[in-house]
Amino acid sequence: MPIATVNPANGETLKTYEAMGEEEIERRLQLAQATFRTYRTTSFAERARLLHRAADLVDEDQRDIGRVMTTEMGKPVKQARAEAAKCAKAMHWYADHAEELLADEEPAAFDVKDSGASRALVRYRPLGPVLAVMPWNFPLWQVVRFAAPALMAGNVGLLKHASNVPQTALYLEDLFHRAGFTEGTFQTLLIGSAAVDEILRDERVKAATLTGSEPAGRAVASTSGEMVKKTVLELGGSDPYVVMPSADIDRAAQVAVTARVQNNGQSCIAAKRFIVHTDVYDAFTERFVEGMKALKIGDPLEDETEVGPLASEQGRADLEELVDDAKRSGASVLCGGERPEGPGWYYPPTVLAGIDREMRIHREEAFGPVATLYRAADLDEAVLIANDSPFGLSSNVWTRDENEVDRFVRDLEAGGVYVNGMTASHPAFPFGGVKRSGYGRELSGHGIREFCNITTVWHGA
Repeated sequence: MPIATVNPANGETLKTYEAMGEEEIERRLQLAQATFRTYRTTSFAERARLLHRAADLVDEDQRDIGRVMTTEMGKPVKQARAEAAKCAKAMHWYADHAEELLADEEPAAFDVKDSGASRALVRYRPLGPVLAVMPWNFPLWQVVRFAAPALMAGNVGLLKHASNVPQTALYLEDLFHRAGFTEGTFQTLLIGSAAVDEILRDERVKAATLTGSEPAGRAVASTSGEMVKKTVLELGGSDPYVVMPSADIDRAAQVAVTARVQNNGQSCIAAKRFIVHTDVYDAFTERFVEGMKALKIGDPLEDETEVGPLASEQGRADLEELVDDAKRSGASVLCGGERPEGPGWYYPPTVLAGIDREMRIHREEAFGPVATLYRAADLDEAVLIANDSPFGLSSNVWTRDENEVDRFVRDLEAGGVYVNGMTASHPAFPFGGVKRSGYGRELSGHGIREFCNITTVWHGA
């Protein structure tokens, strides 16, 4: 895939970039290693000052970088500006809390004495240069939620961004430089996917994080495992959205529309499988389909647009294949389901019912504004359907029954359970999944400690 900005609203190639050669990659690896030697010794106060400045710059740049993101991958521009604001919020959060999250931990006095020590502690130390392989769907947020904690922990970052968002990738390097971080603290590598393996094998790279497809995750995990390097993977998701009889059906249906079509439906944590108790199935379905039909599709640079184009022609083709397979296998199309005429890689908000286990869309992630509906006889069947997926990123549950909440929290196979609301990432809460959705956690204290050397310090009596 070429490194280029191709406007998904019309297919026009706006900018192309040459991939960095071996000499430039080597220069940047050397710079990362040299910078880490000094940056790791900076104080939390100095790192926080720099990160607060970066956050302020993102806020100032919100309209410009929002337009760049929309032009590169097609999200509605209002959502792009909101993404930039969210990035600034996360940077401020880590700047304010990193020192506390990474403070020395002292074991209980009894355990210290029992170990024969006069004193002991656990200290979190940075690992070194960390390679981040990031996707296009949230081109700013996905990077910042890695970079903010990694830099506050004293690591330095190397970014291999998706090849269709090069302007956003270059903006990120420039952002941290403008904020006052030294040149090698955060660097963008304009390279193709084929170059990742060799960089991962380089001894100067100490760890890696990837958000993206399952095949890409397997490749990074395989090489990192061979090289015995720490990885964090956030892969696909096919999140369940369960609605029980006690729920506020109007509200559940309204939020369901947003939960499915956020980011044009191209979100790992978008609700994708809507599992509705039979007692409220018809009422929910009517409201949900009405909401999906009412969405305004159009130019993503217009503020009133709610659904823009998919990010790539191939992405639309992949989504069409899933829908067509379901239709051939007997699924009912309640709305959408057909490619519109005209330029750009648009696909309409679509609702499919009558899904069975043999359909590809039941097993595979639908990365676009396509929802699947399931009817559940009771809570047990709802849990069975929800867990009948290779993925386990997050989940949504709508019920006012606290006993049902307890059951769902206990039994759903997911990294998160959101009750009476839609899944959303926040810097204070850990984010990640189980099963083929990956491993490790981003955000919160868990996320900042992922790329730390957890060091025991023991003093003899």
